[in-house]
Amino acid sequence: MEHAKLNGRLRRRGSLVTCAVGLFVAGTIATLAPTAAGAGPTRETGAVGSANGFAAVSAWGQDGTTGGAGGPTVTVDTADGFLAAIARPGPLIIRVDGVIDLPGPMHDVTSDKTIIGLGTDAGLTGGGLNIGLPVDNAITEPPADAVHNVIVQNLTFDDWADDAINVQMFSHHVWIDHNTFVSGFDGAADVKRGSSYVTVSWNHSTHGKNMLVGHNPDNGAQDIGRLKVTYHHNFFDRTVERNPWVRFGDPAHVYNNYYVNSSKYGVRSSSDAGILAEGNYFQGVARPFQLDVVGTQPGNLVSRKNCFADSGTPLTRGTVAKIPYRYHLQPCKAVPAIVTAGAGAGKL
Repeated sequence: MEHAKLNGRLRRRGSLVTCAVGLFVAGTIATLAPTAAGAGPTRETGAVGSANGFAAVSAWGQDGTTGGAGGPTVTVDTADGFLAAIARPGPLIIRVDGVIDLPGPMHDVTSDKTIIGLGTDAGLTGGGLNIGLPVDNAITEPPADAVHNVIVQNLTFDDWADDAINVQMFSHHVWIDHNTFVSGFDGAADVKRGSSYVTVSWNHSTHGKNMLVGHNPDNGAQDIGRLKVTYHHNFFDRTVERNPWVRFGDPAHVYNNYYVNSSKYGVRSSSDAGILAEGNYFQGVARPFQLDVVGTQPGNLVSRKNCFADSGTPLTRGTVAKIPYRYHLQPCKAVPAIVTAGAGAGKL
């Protein structure tokens, strides 16, 4: 399959835009501005800006997501150097210089890491990042050694052999920000097996099976009460599905994202998940929301202040847990211009 080339802007076609207001779910909306473009990395974390959403919530013994703060900085431009850096114990800021071709499929990232691409052309091909301990179904509570406090920013991922980024086994406080996902084998950024306090922001994806939360309707023992993820200001550009698809997570917060021609659906809720979708813009999406009965409970989804242009009727169901943090919700009509200008690698 030939995949579309990435570009910074999308020409808007004339169309009727409707803005839908659904059931209100209590959260706290404050005037907190999104990460500004054009800023430089902070000395503390090595990343540009700071995490918001669930990655900024103090929980599980971790106060927000600071990555490699307090550790040294290394610059890598080879696969060997990169793999040694992400496996190194302790805080570390890892700067990726250019495109690194990794062996497949997945490579473990240890706790307290900032992985940031330099400039506009840094990236990873071939292999993906595994943020999490090995799979163990017998573990049903967060272990003390769960991987945590990881930032991945300003990288282009392409031709990955499994997932581009996989967050699993109760990993927590992970911020995936300003990356570009071109195309690969499986998920672009999946969150599963009890992981939580994750924010996925300002990314640009043209990949088909995009972002999954919760991998199996039979995995409630690990997932119920966890899988708390925020998605904001992402550009889902002609993706097929999973933008995201959420099982069990409640609340999952999906706001100010831009959806263009998602061929199967935009957002999907199943297995007793609870999604608050607000301030998003759907362009040419026949099924903006998909609700399933998978497992023992249907998925719930609340829609608030979304825009639908040349798109199908949005389906909603039930209620969603309260959003526990403050955030700045921008008008859905402003989302296409804001997101296409700022989402993806090279746009910090």
